[in-house]
Amino acid sequence: MRAVVQRVSDARVSADGDPLGAVGHGLCVLLGVAATDTEPLASKLAARLAKLRIFPDEEGRFDRSVVDVRGSVLLVSQFTLIADTSAGNRPSFSAAARPEQAEPLYEVVAAELRALGVSVETGRFGAHMEVALVNDGPVTIVLDVA
Repeated sequence: MRAVVQRVSDARVSADGDPLGAVGHGLCVLLGVAATDTEPLASKLAARLAKLRIFPDEEGRFDRSVVDVRGSVLLVSQFTLIADTSAGNRPSFSAAARPEQAEPLYEVVAAELRALGVSVETGRFGAHMEVALVNDGPVTIVLDVA
């Protein structure tokens, strides 16, 4: 699984003009699921996201997690994160999980985050979505869990 994690002061997602989810202070997480990913990996990723210390403490050091700051997570599926660009100019998505495998794992990540006390908003799996955000910092972390 691969997640692009952005610390945000505001993030929202819509599809076909319909608002789907929005958060204030917290994280926008773009999630790619590979064909080799499993439910235990989805749970592991959720735990890492909840504990990822990318919020500043009183001294400005990255020492607080989204749980610590009582932030929210906007979780958006994005299979293109699993692209292979090693050959040519057209990305290959053959390593990405098929929707029938990826969607349940995406849902596991959301459910596990909620179980850890994080408020979670989501996009619409498989839809063409528009994501708008204000990156706070900016802080962007690529998180691979294998």
